[in-house]
Amino acid sequence: MDIGTLVGILAGLGLIVGSIMFGGGAIGGFVDLPSVLVVIGGTGAVTFIMFPMGVVIGSVKVGMKTFFAKPSDYAALIAQVVTMAEKARKESLVALEKVPVDDPFIKKGIQLVADGTEEGLVRSVLETEIAFMQRRHAQGQGVFKSMGTMAPAMGMIGTLIGLVKMLQNLSDPGSIGPAMAVALLTTFYGAVLANILFLPMAKKLEERSAEEALYMEIATEGIISILHGEHPSIVKEKLFAYLSPALRGEG
Repeated sequence: MDIGTLVGILAGLGLIVGSIMFGGGAIGGFVDLPSVLVVIGGTGAVTFIMFPMGVVIGSVKVGMKTFFAKPSDYAALIAQVVTMAEKARKESLVALEKVPVDDPFIKKGIQLVADGTEEGLVRSVLETEIAFMQRRHAQGQGVFKSMGTMAPAMGMIGTLIGLVKMLQNLSDPGSIGPAMAVALLTTFYGAVLANILFLPMAKKLEERSAEEALYMEIATEGIISILHGEHPSIVKEKLFAYLSPALRGEG
């Protein structure tokens, strides 16, 4: 589980609640059910208009990656590729068919190599796989980015509704202050949802996608190197070039 995501969300909400309480306000004064319905319900409704239903529902599963996605183990990947490079040099490319591989992407590439597929086709197949992975991920990110855009907009709509209702009751000066406070709550809710939940989650998903793409690019380069029969030490150095010094264990 990605503790950073959970800590960030809880810390953001906690700081907001703390500022309200330390400022002498009451939490109950910031709770208004109609405002919640306008912002959350309105944002959800607009999202279903903007995207196909399957994409919106699927984005819930995608969003869970911000909490539960496992970080890519680049070192383990490189070690696996180097091991396969050693086997290919000692035996043959065909011998790679017997190597147990759990990752479907790597397994596909190794199978192509073992079948004697030419480099151009192997690279084309693997790069297409990467491109469509990024396209699928971008769709999920787009849902959260759109919700981050629409939540403040729905908050503003709720505020306008509240202002209209307030102006219709100007005959009672004592009700203007409370009515104005309730009218502004929808903008508050929209800003909180957009800047603590939706937009940060979209950015985290973007980072997850970039990590996965890098993992697949390293695997692709390793598979092509095996196809060329390069020495395992050369393969290792070539793949480590993709990583930052910290990821290489160099500090």
